[in-house]
Amino acid sequence: MTDINKSQPAGSGIIYEGDSLTTGKKAILGLQHTFTMFGATVLVPIIIGMNISVALFMAGIGTLFFHLVTKKKVPVFLGSSFAFVPPILAAVAAVAARNGVAYEAGDAYVEGLAYAQGGIVIAGLVYLIMSGLVYLFGYEKIVSFFPPIVTGPIIMTIGLLLAPTAIDMASGNWFLATVALCTVAVVSIFGKGFAKVLPVLIGLFVGYIVSVLTGNVDYTPFAQAGWFGIPPFQVAKFDMEMIMMVAPVAIVTVVEHMGDVLAVGATVEKNLMKDPGLSRTLIGDGLATCISAMFGGPANTTYSENTGVLALTKVYNPVVMRIAACFAIILSVIPKLGAFISTIPTAVVGGISIILFGMIASIGVRTLVENTVDFKKSRNLIIAAVILVLGLGGATISLKWFSVSGMAVGAIAGIILNKVLPDRE
Repeated sequence: MTDINKSQPAGSGIIYEGDSLTTGKKAILGLQHTFTMFGATVLVPIIIGMNISVALFMAGIGTLFFHLVTKKKVPVFLGSSFAFVPPILAAVAAVAARNGVAYEAGDAYVEGLAYAQGGIVIAGLVYLIMSGLVYLFGYEKIVSFFPPIVTGPIIMTIGLLLAPTAIDMASGNWFLATVALCTVAVVSIFGKGFAKVLPVLIGLFVGYIVSVLTGNVDYTPFAQAGWFGIPPFQVAKFDMEMIMMVAPVAIVTVVEHMGDVLAVGATVEKNLMKDPGLSRTLIGDGLATCISAMFGGPANTTYSENTGVLALTKVYNPVVMRIAACFAIILSVIPKLGAFISTIPTAVVGGISIILFGMIASIGVRTLVENTVDFKKSRNLIIAAVILVLGLGGATISLKWFSVSGMAVGAIAGIILNKVLPDRE
């Protein structure tokens, strides 16, 4: 991976740490990031029946802790992990069955969630074990498993796997989605000055105004929400059966973590696997997940949406992510604010996501191009083909306690093929 730690030429539009930004501008950029992360961060707790305020609070705390561990060098926002949704639902259902409680997926069954959270805490500890292995064997040994021919297709897979989500969100109202999408595109290309780095926020604003004018905003959540409230935290409970249902998923999410760190590094053109180091990012993500789950939150994870925003806005200053984390914490204790954001129509977010998720896939293509990967070589074609088809096709490897599917299967296959296929052409 390219290791660039130099200042960009004037007019590049890229904002790194140390670049001159007023406090007000940093706050606006942080708010933009919060809005972008909000939908996915609260969607996981909605699916599994967890409290949204707790998820937002833990996302903010987890992000701040991650930045502390990674020496404040990685422009990442930690949000709720989708990878844990299936095992969490299975664990909650198992607890409900054991206790004779009627349960349907998405019910707010606190007892079941507490045991599922125990499994997530142990999953976070798996990250710490992996971090130890990275530290023991060295960053170079680990990175040797991730050359551009592997990382490029993996990054492409991350973006393309999110494509159906963007389309599903946008399909609720294609007019609003198109308005938001076009606004983001116009601001990104023709915007001047500070407005040029606010395409997502401006897209949300214009999309929301059009939504209000066309009668597509439901203010019921805002009307029903209170002005202040402490999130209802709950302490995790531990049971070996539930731990074995949930914790093994960490094997998958560790691979996803590496892919996201590689994608962020490729976007900001810095070797984040080396500095601050993969061992630190794994510790930060793992401990953030442990802390979140211990007090009632979902597993935290580095976000692919985060990469899309970075690529679109070119704002790489990590302090913006920390500001976004503070906004998430504020939203968690002011239900009215969180409820207001939730009134943004899904289609508006979907229209913007079409660009954000596409940006991620484009970064994968850029990784291959910039590293001049030779696709005249059969081994390179085979490696890329296997990663893309297994990743996008949803290939699954099932064991007794857990299953590995999608991107993780493609990534594992690509890593193995890169090591065993000879480079003779």
